[in-house]
Amino acid sequence: MRPLHRRAAAAAAALAALVSVSACGSSGSHDGKDTAGGLHSPAPRVQDPQTATGPSPSPSAKEPVLPDSRLTPVTGSFSKKDKKYLSGRVPQDMDPSAVLQTGQESCQRVARTAAHDKDAAVGAVIAGDIPDAKSAITLLCPDQKPVLDAADAGFPDGTRKNPRAGTYRALTAAADCTWRVTDSGGKLLASGPGTGAKGTVRARVPAGAAEFTSSGCYAWVPA
Repeated sequence: MRPLHRRAAAAAAALAALVSVSACGSSGSHDGKDTAGGLHSPAPRVQDPQTATGPSPSPSAKEPVLPDSRLTPVTGSFSKKDKKYLSGRVPQDMDPSAVLQTGQESCQRVARTAAHDKDAAVGAVIAGDIPDAKSAITLLCPDQKPVLDAADAGFPDGTRKNPRAGTYRALTAAADCTWRVTDSGGKLLASGPGTGAKGTVRARVPAGAAEFTSSGCYAWVPA
């Protein structure tokens, strides 16, 4: 785990004032509303470079899950939207309300972060800092789809195989953001940092690149 990059740290500091409430419990009536606070800004972590969204809390294929007929809270009821999100993702020994709360918290964090800084929200989804962001946005808070669409076009810090040619923008302005592009034989084709207007770090990936490797850049999106 590397230290937080400057954009992530700045976003976290600004969001601290917005996020002053802790996550609510999920007992009682369930109406599909979000119940938790904003982004806690854990250190960016390198994922599978082809994966643009965070890890899913869904059970593994071998782990038994609750059938849809048993997706009921202790009190109250789930909405159709809630049940669609929970279907196939609640382990038999887990309260479905707890699984739903995870998705609701992810939606809340995306919304609060995007309201302050859309780039920070997109970067957090790309880097996997918001759990199960793709499913949560798709099924529980589709109003945040613009954030997900932007994240789907990007990729996290680390090494990306066979990158698409084009110009990319790092979602950080950290001075330690560096990158390089190599061909299939390991020959260096381009490298940076490449700082543009207002401290924006950009990288140009030429056609025929085999690997794009970056460090300290948090996440990348098409420029």
